[in-house]
Amino acid sequence: REKEPAVLKALKVARAVILLDSDNEVDRLQAVKDMDGFANKYTMAMLTQLVRQNEDGSYVEQSALVREEANSVLNGLQAMATWYKFVEDVFFGLSLGSVLLLAAVGLAITFGVMGVINMAHGEMIMLGAYTTYVIQLLMPNHIDASLLVAVPAAFVVSGLMGIIIERTVIRHLYGRPLETLLATFGISLILQQLVRSVFSPLNRSVITPDWMSGSLEVNGFLSLTYNRLYIIVFALMVLFGLMLLLKKSFFGLQMRAVTQNRTMASSMGIRTGWVDAMTFGLGSGIAGIAGVALSQLTNVGPNLGQSYIIDSFLVVVFGGVGNLWGTFVAAMSLGLANKFVEPVAGAVLAKILILVFIILFIQRRPRGLFALKGRFVEG
Repeated sequence: REKEPAVLKALKVARAVILLDSDNEVDRLQAVKDMDGFANKYTMAMLTQLVRQNEDGSYVEQSALVREEANSVLNGLQAMATWYKFVEDVFFGLSLGSVLLLAAVGLAITFGVMGVINMAHGEMIMLGAYTTYVIQLLMPNHIDASLLVAVPAAFVVSGLMGIIIERTVIRHLYGRPLETLLATFGISLILQQLVRSVFSPLNRSVITPDWMSGSLEVNGFLSLTYNRLYIIVFALMVLFGLMLLLKKSFFGLQMRAVTQNRTMASSMGIRTGWVDAMTFGLGSGIAGIAGVALSQLTNVGPNLGQSYIIDSFLVVVFGGVGNLWGTFVAAMSLGLANKFVEPVAGAVLAKILILVFIILFIQRRPRGLFALKGRFVEG
């Protein structure tokens, strides 16, 4: 005898489907009862057909008792489907929030420590995505391992580019926010054109490894794709790893000191210029890692980073400049908000509504959800 509960349930429902065509009312009634609680769209379709009216007003199922039971079971399945649809929306919202978190957390560091509005941050994401593409070209026979190689490679490539930008351009523009914004915007255009010249303007697809393909089938109403599951876990790993770096390492101590009071940190012997360069490199490197994650969700192209730069700034400002917990909460909140508002208002209007909400929120709380404390901020 079969002992596996899931198999027994499937066999029971298969038997019920057969008995629905029985001439015996008792058998049909029992068949409907056996379908109760079986989360499957096919089961719902069968029951819907059962209670349907013909053109002449008669019912497909002649027995009122069977129809009543079928309606009861169908209502339960519809409630179950609604619940699992909500769970699926939350899952997709959290996965979008995880992407926003990876894209924004590096910006939160550079903006919080240095006060630099880096319009080239999106291009650091793009460089990370193209690094993933190049790694796969170099490892065509090891696609499953290529993504593991691409993560540190993207961090190094984007991080080094960030350090170069900081040392050659940004360090000459501290205290001049408008010039910094224009300079980094120009750098973003240069990097986009450079990528177009090397890889062509066409989008490139990155192969998803086998271990990230497919989905986790919870039941007939809910399936969770592995690539989004891994991205959620990966984003949390990056966040907690970064927190550990800031809290437990000497470099993290220096970075927090510069964030809270740059003048005092400098007077205590901390090389603030070196901290700025390493901080900018760290933030850019994390943006490169975000590009690796994005390459598993969408095609890689020269304009990839531009799609996330505005959202990244929204996350940082909404969560609180320089506060990682604020960035986390803001990213997840915006991800969920986008997922639930878009079906109602449309993609464009949803963006506008969320932007208006954040503007109104910042008017009441200029420092965001979690304000960073310190003399540097107070000043």
